[in-house]
Amino acid sequence: MKVFITRELPEIAFELLRKSKIAFNYYKENQPIPRKLLLQKIKKCEAIISLLTEKIDREVIDQMNNCKIIANYAVGYNNIDITYAKKKKIIVTNTPDVLTESTADLTMALVLSCARRLFEGESLLRKGNFKGWKPKLLLGTELKNKTFGILGAGRIGSAVAKRAKSFGTKIIYVDNKANAKLEKETGAQKVSLQHLLRNSDILSVHLPLNSKTHYYLNYERLIQLKRNSILINTTRGEIIDEKSLIRILKQNRLMAVGLDVFENEPNLNPELLNFPNVLIMPHLGSATREARDGMAELAARNVINVLKGKPPLSPVF
Repeated sequence: MKVFITRELPEIAFELLRKSKIAFNYYKENQPIPRKLLLQKIKKCEAIISLLTEKIDREVIDQMNNCKIIANYAVGYNNIDITYAKKKKIIVTNTPDVLTESTADLTMALVLSCARRLFEGESLLRKGNFKGWKPKLLLGTELKNKTFGILGAGRIGSAVAKRAKSFGTKIIYVDNKANAKLEKETGAQKVSLQHLLRNSDILSVHLPLNSKTHYYLNYERLIQLKRNSILINTTRGEIIDEKSLIRILKQNRLMAVGLDVFENEPNLNPELLNFPNVLIMPHLGSATREARDGMAELAARNVINVLKGKPPLSPVF
């Protein structure tokens, strides 16, 4: 076995590996592989295709004496000890671009659901509480002329901004550097973090998770959010301090919150379910056939290239 895959992937990954005559094996249960079994399976492999559910830390890396590449089946790679992998001369790759459109679509779905209170309306119907049309029933808000804030104007943040612009919003953003292309295409304006928090009617979070962004939106920053604004997170749950978010929600400061990710996935803080204006999804950002197939293909091609002595397609360093 040259490649170990920590979960069953779309068939295209297996087809490419077979076509390249590269032996592989994968964990066949539809759940995260037990840590003990992972450590056993990877000992002799030359490559591993991992998911976010697997923590590829020093212990795991030290077990892979022959490993040349860790191909993460995700854009994010906070589950991998990048520094130690680099020290061990192991290439690490991810799957950028191929899931940008799907995640941006899902982000806008959350925005619209929050703005028009769709999940509250659906719940009202299911509970049998709809008694007919009323002038003030579940009034939401239009997106036109609203200020749409982007926290992290990378690939996905930019794709969301372009979609939001089509609804007639004003785009402002925060990023480490100016995004000239985004500014040209949408008229977006780079602003300070304080300005973003205080002026965004909708704030969409698109930061990568690392030591600097863990709990980036803590209480001190969340309290600065514009009253009755909408907060959306489709990146990583740990970007937002959940306890602080709950505290803010109890103060009735926000119109709605849309989360595709949350802390301690898959374990959800049950207190979040107490708020009718909080919409939570089970990490569906890349959950389209197109995106998942693209991720599988890119991960497999990265592995094939490296094992054949070619450069990887999407290295993270």
